[in-house]
Amino acid sequence: MNSSIAKKDFVPIGKIVGIHGVRGNCKILSFAEALSVFEPGSKILVSTSSGRRKTYEVNWAKPHSRTALLSLKEVNNRDQAKALVGSELYIEKSKVADLEDGSYYWFDLIGLNVFTIDEEYIGRLESIIPTGSNDVYVVKDDATEILIPALASVVLDIDLDRKRMLVQLPEGL
Repeated sequence: MNSSIAKKDFVPIGKIVGIHGVRGNCKILSFAEALSVFEPGSKILVSTSSGRRKTYEVNWAKPHSRTALLSLKEVNNRDQAKALVGSELYIEKSKVADLEDGSYYWFDLIGLNVFTIDEEYIGRLESIIPTGSNDVYVVKDDATEILIPALASVVLDIDLDRKRMLVQLPEGL
């Protein structure tokens, strides 16, 4: 993710992972729980791997297998869509709905330093895997990677101000 974008006024909502058909439709991996963030007429910022950024208007988005399909105005053919593969998608932070207490967006959690209840540093939360029943946090340090279930019995505290998560690891982890 291009963190200089995310830390300012934008948050990541997906990534273009392929193309679909000949009319410029993009296959995307959505980071959002619902495709409503890609509402027709809404604006999204597309940031290419080369650092080029452009705002596009959404024509439509719909589920497609394990991904989703996205149609953008000004992207009308396969070649235009192919040039965007690998790009990250962002929306303005002000467009993101507030959550109730105890709920967090993934972009808030990724990057947190993770510690055990004994104050042992485990690593940095690098990514999140949705599994259906509960998410799994991928925590890495220089030498290891650990998968931590996102359960209330495991994740004891999240302090966004201090960029810190406190966990009690289950037996065997």
